[in-house]
Amino acid sequence: MRFFSYDNPVWRFVLRVGQIWWLHILWLVTSIPLVTIGASTTALIYSCMKLQKEDGYPLENFFRSFRENFLQATAIWLIYVGAGCLLGFGLVFWNQTDPSSIKLGWALVIALAIPYVFSLLYVFAVQAKFVNKVKDTIHYAIILSVKYFRYTFQMLLLAAFMVYVNLNTIVWANFLTLTIGFGLAVYLCSFYYQKIFENYIPMN
Repeated sequence: MRFFSYDNPVWRFVLRVGQIWWLHILWLVTSIPLVTIGASTTALIYSCMKLQKEDGYPLENFFRSFRENFLQATAIWLIYVGAGCLLGFGLVFWNQTDPSSIKLGWALVIALAIPYVFSLLYVFAVQAKFVNKVKDTIHYAIILSVKYFRYTFQMLLLAAFMVYVNLNTIVWANFLTLTIGFGLAVYLCSFYYQKIFENYIPMN
């Protein structure tokens, strides 16, 4: 009976992994239309932060956040998709232009890509926790990514590790990423979000 007790650390670990897996599946299913990835990612981050505090139920938290943030999170997602396409186009354009201009062009694209990537790590977390206009959410995401660069760098390492593993150990890494990987990564990042946001408002 003690083994199946909720206070048993092994059982608590298994339960937490199951909750993360469930949130990952919810994120995966609600991301299928692609245009909803912003709202589903916001809901996943919100649910993971709630999970840290053992506040509420994962399913209820996920869909409440999904509904409440759908319009703004979708707008943010479309803005970032558009900006990403422009950056990609810039790389292709400068790669095919006069060789003497390539270095300048690449430097310009990279200079724009850095705040793009940095803020992408934060923008949906800010959307999940705060009520702001879209432009303010993006603005705060950029500021936080620089102010808390130590956390930003560690999250970048996690993202780079996931990409590297998926490209170099295809079968098992792709399977784990598809079944729980993104949810686990967001759950780990939610520790950083908790530490950052508690400096501005009490965490609920």
